[in-house]
Amino acid sequence: MKRVFAIIGLSTMLVACGTSSKSAKAEALATSSAIETTLDLTKVVDDKVPVTVDPGRFITETVIYRLPRVVQGTYSVSDFGKYVDDFKAFDYDGNEIATTKLDVNSWSVSNATKLDKITYYVNDTFDVETSGGIGGEEPFSPAGTNIEPTNYVLNLHGFIGYFDSLKNAQYKLDVTAPESFVRSSAIQEVGTKTSDDGSAVTTSYFAPRYFDITDNPMFYGELDVEEFQVEDIKVVLSVYSPNNVHSAASLKETMYKMMQAQKRYLGDIDSTPRYDIFLYLSDGGPESPKGFGALEHHTSTVVVLPEDSSKPDLDKSMIDVVAHEFFHIVTPLSVHSDDVHYFDYHQPTFSKHLWMYEGVTEYFAQHFQVYEGLMSEDEFYASVLDKIRTAANLDDTMSFTVMSENVLDEPYASQYYNVYLKGALIGMCIDILMREESDGNRSMLSLMKELSTKYGKNKPFNDDTLIEEITAMTYPSIGEFLKTHVEGTTPIDYNKFFAKVGLGFIDGQVETNYIQNDGEFIFVPNMQTLEIAFSPAVVNNSFWNDNGVKPGDVLKSVDGVELNMNTAQQVISTMYVWQAGQEIHVVLDRNGEEVGIKTTLTPSFTNGKKLQASPNATEAQNALRKAWLKG
Repeated sequence: MKRVFAIIGLSTMLVACGTSSKSAKAEALATSSAIETTLDLTKVVDDKVPVTVDPGRFITETVIYRLPRVVQGTYSVSDFGKYVDDFKAFDYDGNEIATTKLDVNSWSVSNATKLDKITYYVNDTFDVETSGGIGGEEPFSPAGTNIEPTNYVLNLHGFIGYFDSLKNAQYKLDVTAPESFVRSSAIQEVGTKTSDDGSAVTTSYFAPRYFDITDNPMFYGELDVEEFQVEDIKVVLSVYSPNNVHSAASLKETMYKMMQAQKRYLGDIDSTPRYDIFLYLSDGGPESPKGFGALEHHTSTVVVLPEDSSKPDLDKSMIDVVAHEFFHIVTPLSVHSDDVHYFDYHQPTFSKHLWMYEGVTEYFAQHFQVYEGLMSEDEFYASVLDKIRTAANLDDTMSFTVMSENVLDEPYASQYYNVYLKGALIGMCIDILMREESDGNRSMLSLMKELSTKYGKNKPFNDDTLIEEITAMTYPSIGEFLKTHVEGTTPIDYNKFFAKVGLGFIDGQVETNYIQNDGEFIFVPNMQTLEIAFSPAVVNNSFWNDNGVKPGDVLKSVDGVELNMNTAQQVISTMYVWQAGQEIHVVLDRNGEEVGIKTTLTPSFTNGKKLQASPNATEAQNALRKAWLKG
């Protein structure tokens, strides 16, 4: 999962499955028929979708039905059960059976031998979001759900649950929707039926097990859809833009070039015959999603980005975000531990190796762009430095494996985003070491291919022995690095790795964003007044300085949204993704006087360091840099 626009350090600044055994299944089931589920989008009541679940016959007196507390790829608690209303169970005579709510996500059903079906209504998550899952106790937007007349985001884990003993049971899913709706999903379709009056169509789908329900999101509604072929992969791009600002056709060429480059970069690694990209563009309204980024699935990704992005900015965001998600076909699809393979949606355990699942994936998403010519070397260096600077706001002495294994709990949960920062930098360092040790013949990618061949999607690795295995497959220097900087608590000296490839620093003007100076936040909260003001660092941010902002100026509102401690995460996250050319309106309080800034954003610069090739680099250093960046 890529929380591409989460602001790391902001929450700190603001004080952030076991499969069933055969015997268990035998005890629970009298028949082996698929669990039949239905969603009826033509019968929405008060913004809630009715769901029916027919599990077949049980031979036990009590069964437990759950919706996921946690879903794969999110590393946070979502509690999808709290969006369920009017949960009921019925026997074969139509009489209601007693149920007991065990916790926010679980229901116990009595007299289960007589159970015919379960019914309930599901509210969506988009229209009740406050933080979009960024620093809040709610689903991350790309893992969430949407119910509105023109669009349905059907992350099925938000609608359909599982019986404790039947996670490996087959599912048949019927979705009924208006005939005019466009339908988009990679899940296996097994039939369609049109209503007698022609107004609705029921599409039937098949899932081999509950995992396939959670792993296959759907888009329904007024969608714009484009398809294209990238070698042996059929790519389906589905876009919902509420105000028709962007279209699938306008993004098609960008996505095609990017995925073509990714396929070249990956080479002969196993992929998927079809890959779906579901893009929801948020219009910024009060009932719109607020968590920008994406959530990976094995053959698809759900992306949420702001609709008011310019075409170049949306292209760049889509390249960064979708590239990351597509590279997940390497890990955790092909290389993963027992924790991933046998995921428990209610009480999950987590692997020690988020540095690999998310960090190496993020590294590939950046490295392939310079390797395949989609970005310049200077742009790549800038992205590396941005990760180093942002990671400096987090705990650089925390063991990465300990953090990964305990990611739901503090003090580790608030350090999670470091998997995209230091995790990616770990991937970079291993890549440089691999190329150095092998005279440029091996790399981080070749190592992942070797692991993929050894394990693959149906064979998990042992979480506790992976580092020893990697060491045996590679070089002692790789093992020492992992023991010291991933399992251990010693910060990485990145200068040593830059020196290996002939890179050095120079001082100068560097482009920055509108909330930081070269990684340093330019805001400071006042915990007594609950206000957020510009810090003295604002004088070194060219945009704000040129517009007359002074240290101590209090942010009152940004583009009409009042700023307070409850809205700060959302507002400042939005400011983080501002782009030059965008119209903005900011209201400040300067010693009791209101000051308004209504202008067009221009690029902002500050004093900082640039990473570039050293004129004194040796021939060997230049050769290693060439192998690293150009192959």
